[in-house]
Amino acid sequence: MSVRLADYDFEFPQELIASEPAEPRDSSKLMAVSTDGRREHARFRDIARWLKPGDCLVVNTSKVLPCRLLGKKATGGRADVLLVQEAQAGTWTALSSGLKPGMALEFGGQNGDALNAEVVALNGEGEYVLRFNRQDVRALLQKHGLAPLPPYIAKRKTEFSGDRARYQTVYARQEGSIAAPTAGLHFTPELLARLEAGGVSIARLTLHVGRGTFRPIVSEDVAAHEMLPEHYQLPAEEARKISEAMAAGKRVTVVGTTSMRTVESLARRPEGFGPGEGWTDLFIRPGHDFKIAGGLITNFHWPKSTPLLLASAFLGREKLLAAYQEAFAVRYRLFSYGDAMLILK
Repeated sequence: MSVRLADYDFEFPQELIASEPAEPRDSSKLMAVSTDGRREHARFRDIARWLKPGDCLVVNTSKVLPCRLLGKKATGGRADVLLVQEAQAGTWTALSSGLKPGMALEFGGQNGDALNAEVVALNGEGEYVLRFNRQDVRALLQKHGLAPLPPYIAKRKTEFSGDRARYQTVYARQEGSIAAPTAGLHFTPELLARLEAGGVSIARLTLHVGRGTFRPIVSEDVAAHEMLPEHYQLPAEEARKISEAMAAGKRVTVVGTTSMRTVESLARRPEGFGPGEGWTDLFIRPGHDFKIAGGLITNFHWPKSTPLLLASAFLGREKLLAAYQEAFAVRYRLFSYGDAMLILK
């Protein structure tokens, strides 16, 4: 199936970009959309209306690293760095601009917790290689690092002091993501408890969000786009919950495109769906044959992005873009800190 990138471009009201999260989390707006074209509007706290006893909800428990570092170059200029991956102890790849090999960077602290780095190289992926002055960088990020907010949020004019906590799901456990699995930001512990009390099982998997999730598509034929691998894990007990719901004819609803890519990757193994751990570069786009999920909880995505293509594959392009136009008209908040959509087959 040929898919043109231009067909997934659209204009949107810039003022609808959410620069801060809803408070409380589950007060976000929710648009429920069915593949038969029906659309309903509610608040996220009302999502139990569409999740029935015996259904399974699949969440991504990856925890976001505070991997954005603000500092200065030895020459005095500003350094804004997003750490991407630890290549070896004390050496990381990073996204930034205006850096050159040999440049020294300072990120604050003194004596025992000073964090400095040298720019070693620029690799073939457009990432800088940074060698730090110590090996325990991951631990020091808890003191020096900031939440790795998307650029369209990070440049906001108003300050919000709670980013470290709010750019994180309430069920985050395994640290390793460089961006939040944002569809899960709407859940509260109380909402999850109500769902479980109502007979909805919650299966927990992990996919560490890397650069691949938000890497731009640059080819007009989207089939030419390659996802960068991201690490996932689905324990046996959690896989059992998903399989039992499917065997009983109940709906499996996945929270976010990361959870969807994980279960769909596992379903495509020769041995079929089940527990597993590994790396996935699965690019879900229109024409994809979904094996597991009957529901998808997601946010409103940036034009021409891989998450938008996945949502379109699940709902259909015309229905998805029509839902977006309605969301713009009734002032839904957009993107990572924005409102939510529930797509049901």
